[in-house]
Amino acid sequence: MTSILPSISSKKLRRFGKPLVFALMLIPAAWLVWNWWLAFAYQPNGLGFNPQEESNRFTGDWTLRFLLLSLSITPLSKLIQSPKPLLFRRMIGLFAFFYVTLHITSYVWLDMLFDWAELWADVLKRIYITIGFTAFLMLIPLAITSTSGWVKRLGAKRWQRLHKLVYVIGLLGVIHFIMMRKGFQIEPLVYALILASLLAFRAHKYWLRQRRLAS
Repeated sequence: MTSILPSISSKKLRRFGKPLVFALMLIPAAWLVWNWWLAFAYQPNGLGFNPQEESNRFTGDWTLRFLLLSLSITPLSKLIQSPKPLLFRRMIGLFAFFYVTLHITSYVWLDMLFDWAELWADVLKRIYITIGFTAFLMLIPLAITSTSGWVKRLGAKRWQRLHKLVYVIGLLGVIHFIMMRKGFQIEPLVYALILASLLAFRAHKYWLRQRRLAS
């Protein structure tokens, strides 16, 4: 069946599409830097009266969005019957790591002021921070091994098994977000629904593969 994706060559996507997507994914970071500059200049800015808290939430929100977007690439590729979206999966996943690093840096620097004893106590005391920090630690090996060289070092099968952790990380990220947003709110439920759909797709794919092996 013919792909519904416009007939753009993979070479053109790498040459023009990747820089465009890269620039688009930097927009939230640029917005954050601009508004922090305005905050230091004592001008009205998008971070409000509590820029530390807003900075934490903003970077955390974009981490989860890019993480879920990276998980959506494979289903999208199947839906449009083209492998071309896979060209962007690694970049999107690395941007998720970039924003979670900003998120952790914002928390450690602006909230904790690099007070490591207080930070450790906070991680142990607040379950949602424990969950979020665990997800961050799990993302580190995925970011490190994202290159083609690491695929060769680990072998394709071991590399794939390792990177399946991203589904666990996505689940932890959604739980962290739901627990952080106290009370009933629509946005955390939307993220939870998106993740549930992606996990259902993955489970269905696994069931079909097992069925084929059994037949």
